[in-house]
Amino acid sequence: MNDLSLLASAEQLLPYAAPKWLPGGNAQTIYPYFLNTNPAIGYRRERWELDDGDFIDVDWLDGRADKPLVVMLHGLEGSSRSHYALSIMRLLQTLNWRGAVVHFRGCSGSPNRLPRAYHAGDSAEIDRILRRMASHDSAMSQHSPCYVIGVSLGGNALLKWLGEQGAQADKFVAGAVAVSVPIDLAAAGTALDAGFNRIYTQHFLVSLKRKVLDKHKRFPGLLDIQAVAACKTLYEFDNLVTAPLHGFRDTDDYWRKSSSKPWLGQIRVPTLLLNACNDPFLPAHVLPRHADVSSFVTLDFPAQGGHVGFMHGAFPGKLEWLPQRIMRFLSLGL
Repeated sequence: MNDLSLLASAEQLLPYAAPKWLPGGNAQTIYPYFLNTNPAIGYRRERWELDDGDFIDVDWLDGRADKPLVVMLHGLEGSSRSHYALSIMRLLQTLNWRGAVVHFRGCSGSPNRLPRAYHAGDSAEIDRILRRMASHDSAMSQHSPCYVIGVSLGGNALLKWLGEQGAQADKFVAGAVAVSVPIDLAAAGTALDAGFNRIYTQHFLVSLKRKVLDKHKRFPGLLDIQAVAACKTLYEFDNLVTAPLHGFRDTDDYWRKSSSKPWLGQIRVPTLLLNACNDPFLPAHVLPRHADVSSFVTLDFPAQGGHVGFMHGAFPGKLEWLPQRIMRFLSLGL
């Protein structure tokens, strides 16, 4: 059976429709985190030593050498164990495609070595990753195509890189998918620091503050640890940590320079941008129109789905729609 036959069921899942038993963007975002329907993936971990003395951990899904490679860039505080990574890698495994989940610095379970970490606009890091992937893949495979998926924060950094590279990007990737992307970081930050959405902010801050405490122990005096411990918003955290550690003046400077929306018109690689209109992380009015993007960018904005949710089917639901939608685009360009 060929790949397209295995993906035939995707036709039945499009366009996306949320299950009636899971209404609203918040429920559609939160519920998948507690749905343990994805069997564990037997990843093969590889550590990449970097020129600056740091490292990146890559979890590989080994498939057939003549099949495409799909590189995944996770979201804020995500990993190869995130529900979306597991569901996508499970479909790749069924197709015998190859996969690689690249962990941003400090996200693999091992603290990175340098004071710096990762951030939403680090297209230079994406460039290093994808160039190394291209070099690795040319040595290991039979010159099969390489695709890249970016989710949330990883999707923003990916889109920014695609726009900056323009036509040069096709030297490294044959196509890209960006899911639930905070393309306007100021709008996303404002949304996450208001109302019910503060529950997401607090979830992220627990993990982020823990990492900052570890850095403080290894690099005393690097940051105002008391102020970090007391901060309650992503705006404050980015002002105290992300901006100074990564060369930005302040949060506003970081968010403005790192947002991917201004780069969408420069993309020259087939790219799918998939965002639900009820994504609590980004107001729907911020989503780009066709006039804002290049002809290489396909926009898919379902009314429902939440933030990297897209549950479907009868209770307790399945997480198969998103992987099928992604693979349909990568295989068919639709």
